[in-house]
Amino acid sequence: MLDEFDIFKDFLKQHHLRWTPQRKSILKVFLQQKGHVPIDDLHKKIQAQDPTIGIATLYRTMKLLMDAGLAEMHTFNEKTTYEHLYQIRHHDHLICKVCGKTVEFEHPLIEKYQVEVCERHNFTLKSHRMELFGICYECQK
Repeated sequence: MLDEFDIFKDFLKQHHLRWTPQRKSILKVFLQQKGHVPIDDLHKKIQAQDPTIGIATLYRTMKLLMDAGLAEMHTFNEKTTYEHLYQIRHHDHLICKVCGKTVEFEHPLIEKYQVEVCERHNFTLKSHRMELFGICYECQK
């Protein structure tokens, strides 16, 4: 099985783009993160290793990582975060509208029902994202 670096290198090559030290550094730091990482936090960690990498380079590289299927962008309460996807199990999100707390969950019946709905409508499902918004227990107190 290919690792994330090989997948990204292949993607760049297919699109006639270069595998640069900056892209390598960004991918390395990104893959070290757990869960949903805000772009500002990611930028600070990257800057600590290589101060020459600017925010524009980071945004462009994150777009390439998403196009390569290695990252996904989420916006929770107007805050943009990124999450790596490769070898990660699919999950959905519960998002508190008050504090922004995000809970990841998965349920096989939900996944099964989505497939059934697609089949019923002769629709080929490629991907999906479910975000349920509400108020967490702590904020209800």
